[in-house]
Amino acid sequence: MNGPYNVSLHFAEIGFTGNESYRSLGRRAFNVYIQGNLVWKDFNIEIEAGGVGKPVIRNFTANVTKGTLEIRLYWAGKGTNGIPTRGVYGPLISAISIYSEFEIPGESASISAGIVAGIVAAIVFVVFLLLVVLWWRGCHGHEDEMAQDLKVLALQIGSFTLRQIKAATNNFDAANKIGEGGFGSVYKGLLSDGTTIAVKQLSSKSKQGNREFVTELGMISALQHPHLVKLYGCCIEGNQLLLVYQYMENNNLARALFGPEEFQLKLDWGTRHKICVGIARGLAYLHEESRLKIVHRDIKATNVLLDKDLNSKISDFGLAKLDEEDNTHISTKIAGTYGYMAPEYAMHGYLTDKADIYSFGVVALEVVSGQCNISYQKKDECFHLLDWARELKERGNLIDLVDARLGSHFDKEQVLAMIKVALLCTNATPTLRPVMSSVVSMLEGKVAVPVLDSEGAIKAEEKIEAMRKHFKGDKDRAVGQNITNSMFTEGLGTGIASLPSAIDLYRIPLDTDYCQNIEEEMVCSVLS
Repeated sequence: MNGPYNVSLHFAEIGFTGNESYRSLGRRAFNVYIQGNLVWKDFNIEIEAGGVGKPVIRNFTANVTKGTLEIRLYWAGKGTNGIPTRGVYGPLISAISIYSEFEIPGESASISAGIVAGIVAAIVFVVFLLLVVLWWRGCHGHEDEMAQDLKVLALQIGSFTLRQIKAATNNFDAANKIGEGGFGSVYKGLLSDGTTIAVKQLSSKSKQGNREFVTELGMISALQHPHLVKLYGCCIEGNQLLLVYQYMENNNLARALFGPEEFQLKLDWGTRHKICVGIARGLAYLHEESRLKIVHRDIKATNVLLDKDLNSKISDFGLAKLDEEDNTHISTKIAGTYGYMAPEYAMHGYLTDKADIYSFGVVALEVVSGQCNISYQKKDECFHLLDWARELKERGNLIDLVDARLGSHFDKEQVLAMIKVALLCTNATPTLRPVMSSVVSMLEGKVAVPVLDSEGAIKAEEKIEAMRKHFKGDKDRAVGQNITNSMFTEGLGTGIASLPSAIDLYRIPLDTDYCQNIEEEMVCSVLS
């Protein structure tokens, strides 16, 4: 019921004796949120308990206004990952008690015999139902775990009935099919209120990464911004598992710029500039404005979708990670797309929002030039489009990077500003890259672009050698497996736990120039 409540959180005691090393556990601080408000910052069980074997209980007040009480715990990014032995450790919640501060309507001091009989009957029924559920789960294992989790999640993100989806897609008519990928088929649909949707029909054969899938789905459901693709909701009925997304009439940016000629869009400079500003605004929201600070980890042209008015929308949060409040570098396994990953992340596994900023710089160069970074090779010494842009900068001929299809119909000052911003964003030193809010201001002409210099830049020949050595290695390395799982052959391209990606929703035919050098496309799909 709505009203004020007292919330008591009981944290588990430390499971070690005083002479054992548990400090790495106690120093793994947590932040506690209730109803979206930070009520306890940097909780440290070692400090709070004052020793081993001691409970930690804290009381808070919360006001329920919409029938839901939400309690969230996030790791604050402090401490180490060193532990005495393998297992599950840390300040885990062991009990939650909730007491209302108001009198429940209809309560009385005495209970009639009829009520007692009703309670007993209810208990018998619940026990019987529990036995049935246990029998069912014993027979069917864990096949329905993700569906059950999604049913709970559907209460937050919106729920559709199977009848609604069938009516919207004309019973999944083949004529409405717009994509096919590793997770299943995608259909265009029209809801009764006139809303056009993209319906993802998950395949029953796709069982890997179910738990991660639910986690990432919960993450994207919490994000709302004009430049992020919107997830409308899901449908869980019978053996059907369906996801309903905002429909993007103009597919993705990659197809519009360098896809098959019949699918390319005539994007004038004004539209290209608007697209880049939109991507920058979306990233600024993820990094600086949203309640959950997010690192996308896979910004590229195929993950930028275009609506009917050619507004850009960032999609595919399958690799997204929560950023730490203090922006601490996180050592992690690599996951992303070769050619768009920042060097400090690709080579050393250090991940911050600066990795997204680097990827944005690469995409901005693609927008200006109309060329794909991972398949571009102007000459032998220029491994990527980025190398060519840096060489043109040294020559003082940055304007030569502009897409020939634009002719002379572009704002030279805006073009040069965007190229310079892109080079700033792709600086080899993460700390020298601007934050995304500053990028937005520079692209909109509100702030001057700093003068570029060569400090911190990677020389072309050094970068070629380092990248080739790191990613290709010798024949015994397992990189080949990642290549065979390329985003153009499987549709997903960013790991088995990804959400349906832009490629998955809006697929590019395999016979395009964009995919001719697929051997050069290395997708690192090892998830952290």
